[in-house]
Amino acid sequence: MEKGTAIENVGLELRRGVIVLAALSQLRQDGYGYSVLKSLSEKGLEVDQGTLYPLLRRLESQGWLRSDWRVESDRPRRYYALSPEGEKALQQLIQEWKNMVVTINKILEE
Repeated sequence: MEKGTAIENVGLELRRGVIVLAALSQLRQDGYGYSVLKSLSEKGLEVDQGTLYPLLRRLESQGWLRSDWRVESDRPRRYYALSPEGEKALQQLIQEWKNMVVTINKILEE
């Protein structure tokens, strides 16, 4: 296996978990898929549509998101928002992320 490919694969693994946290954080208020993509992109996290839309459906099936169809500008869009379970999960994931960052920073500073 080429070194570049191995590094890219590890980078992709790191991003997968982060994308869940990032997407949930953007849905504290109602939003549709493209608005989440745009918001994440503006904050420096590029996510492919083919990654985000299946993720949103999976999070909804897990009970972390709720959704409904709305017609705005003559165009139907599925809006998502955190469910009460999703809000609890987000708070736990935020704490887990903060703990992990502290731990990894300690390890990297050694």
